[in-house]
Amino acid sequence: MAALLFHDDLADFEDYFPSMINRLGTEGFISELCNGFQLLMDGEKGLITFESLKRNSLLLGLNDMMDDEIMCMLNEGDLDGDGALSQFEFCILMVRLSPGLMEGSPEWMIEDLYM
Repeated sequence: MAALLFHDDLADFEDYFPSMINRLGTEGFISELCNGFQLLMDGEKGLITFESLKRNSLLLGLNDMMDDEIMCMLNEGDLDGDGALSQFEFCILMVRLSPGLMEGSPEWMIEDLYM
């Protein structure tokens, strides 16, 4: 997926999503996003909550994140205002955060329509 690389306290974003779509196709890419959601979600609620994101932040390499930073991440993708991310909201957020996908989104979104 996408990765944050840290160099001397500066974060650089490396966007792997476009190459994932090229390799997996649109359907495979969406499936991988759903797998990522499953890893981060609260198993009882079926949502990514503050608690589940904080608990699983080690998986993301973000073990030193402050609570307010975790809340900002949730708020960025929370479309319905419930304070958590559904699978749909998570997938939308991941696409929105990928510069490579946002630049070429019309091509990959309609790819499977003609195949």
